[in-house]
Amino acid sequence: MTDHALLLVNLGSPASTSVADVRSYLNQFLMDPYVIDLPWPVRRLLVSLILIKRPEQSAHAYASIWWEEGSPLVVLSRRLQQQMTSQWSHGPVELAMRYGEPSIATKLLQLVAAGHKRITLAPLYPQFADSTTTTVIEEAKRVIREHKLDVKLSILQPFYDQPEYLDALVASAKPHLQQDYDHLLLSFHGLPERHLTKLDPTGKHCLKNADCCKNASPAVLATCYRAQCLRTAAEFAKRAGVADGKWSVSFQSRLGRAKWIEPYTEARLDELAKNGVKKILVMCPAFVADCIETLEEIGDRGKEQFREAGGEELVLVPCLNDDPQWAKALATLCERAPLAL
Repeated sequence: MTDHALLLVNLGSPASTSVADVRSYLNQFLMDPYVIDLPWPVRRLLVSLILIKRPEQSAHAYASIWWEEGSPLVVLSRRLQQQMTSQWSHGPVELAMRYGEPSIATKLLQLVAAGHKRITLAPLYPQFADSTTTTVIEEAKRVIREHKLDVKLSILQPFYDQPEYLDALVASAKPHLQQDYDHLLLSFHGLPERHLTKLDPTGKHCLKNADCCKNASPAVLATCYRAQCLRTAAEFAKRAGVADGKWSVSFQSRLGRAKWIEPYTEARLDELAKNGVKKILVMCPAFVADCIETLEEIGDRGKEQFREAGGEELVLVPCLNDDPQWAKALATLCERAPLAL
């Protein structure tokens, strides 16, 4: 059968490093109610305030990591798409971005127009969050509903604990883990705490309990981003043979004044350096492709911060990107994607 298409979806990127393009991208991203979950008037006011200074700051950051071919996130996602064409034998493999271009709507309409009546949607996020996974799924469903598309949709589920993903992650990091280092920091993208508490089916999770996530029930684990991150980290360390005490977890990329999940990556880098750690490896397992959050936030600013705090060397371990074992693992995971529509 060759009419079953695969649609990979990543976050997206500005069209260029110009302030205007960055402002347009940030506006679309931040106005998503799954990203800033406030009533529209409040969200519009808040985003308008953010857009006064943030686009210029972000444009400078994007320019510092931009490649000749374009945005690293987009370029690497396209390379993964190419790798997947040899792994997915059922039909074409396309790539869309939740924000920016190519859009989910554009790609879905193209695939259906080409006669593909079954599509597997693959949000490229290992751990579940409304601001990543849910918004991709809901956008795809909106397009299908509004355009009355005759299509069967399967959806890749969060794969934070799947052996294929974890094995690919360990294999990709192995060359770095074989080098001498003092500590491994697994830095995940952060989220406001309210994003977790509002999804808690028990109403008791995310209280002042340090072991809450580690001992999460299946019902809580299904929607708790922090618990899934901790599970990924623990399973990775176990498979990679990283000893307890030689690795830890943190959360990066805070925005605004809301309470975000802890510990914060910035604070952890300072703490490790001041405790005598000289060489640190940093992995970012919430991302499958290197992007501004990994290359600039960790690879540039994090490295500088670590040195200023007394550390000597910070090594950013690349994301999975277009690694062949990752492409094979992703194809296997997509084969198992359940039918949603």
